[in-house]
Amino acid sequence: MKVKGILVVVSGFSGAGKGTVMKMLLEKYNNYRLSISATTRKPREGEENGREYFFKTKEEFEKMIEENRLIEYADYVGNYYGTPRDYVEKQLECGKDVILEIELQGALQVKEKFPETLLVFLTPPCAQELKARLEGRGTEDNNTIMARLKRAAEEAAYMDRYDCVLINDNLEKCVDDLHGIIQSEHWKAGRNKELIDKMRGELETLK
Repeated sequence: MKVKGILVVVSGFSGAGKGTVMKMLLEKYNNYRLSISATTRKPREGEENGREYFFKTKEEFEKMIEENRLIEYADYVGNYYGTPRDYVEKQLECGKDVILEIELQGALQVKEKFPETLLVFLTPPCAQELKARLEGRGTEDNNTIMARLKRAAEEAAYMDRYDCVLINDNLEKCVDDLHGIIQSEHWKAGRNKELIDKMRGELETLK
């Protein structure tokens, strides 16, 4: 029986370590595909079309919106960003679990369109640790760090809209826990209607 992949959205506060967790998850387990977003922003040095992003003109992107070819999209600082539907659906049909690493706004859009989506929110163990990680980057001034913490406080109001909240305290454990959460989804009764119907039918013939 062919097993369809699961659509997973991973969100989290800036500084929660989403990128690091995703990188290790993809290196450690081979069944995952990280969805590639489309964007209208210009490629940065070293970026390639189809690897970091699918780079589109504004006209091309707006045509994708009109033709319902995006799972979700948003306008961020004057550029569009979105998740192409075609790539995601092909990977799911091939049995690959597809992960979207997107912000809260896009995550809730995806859940609305695809109720079976698994939403995972990544967080440090406490707010003080989040602040320490942001300061430890050494790349942002205090005003930017405070703005990120203010944004985190706004995002925290929506944490209970997610299916799972995962603490990123120990990186390797966090990656293994995320893998376990995703794999356990495959066995939920709601995702196995075909198997249930098959067993019911076969048992009826044995009465």
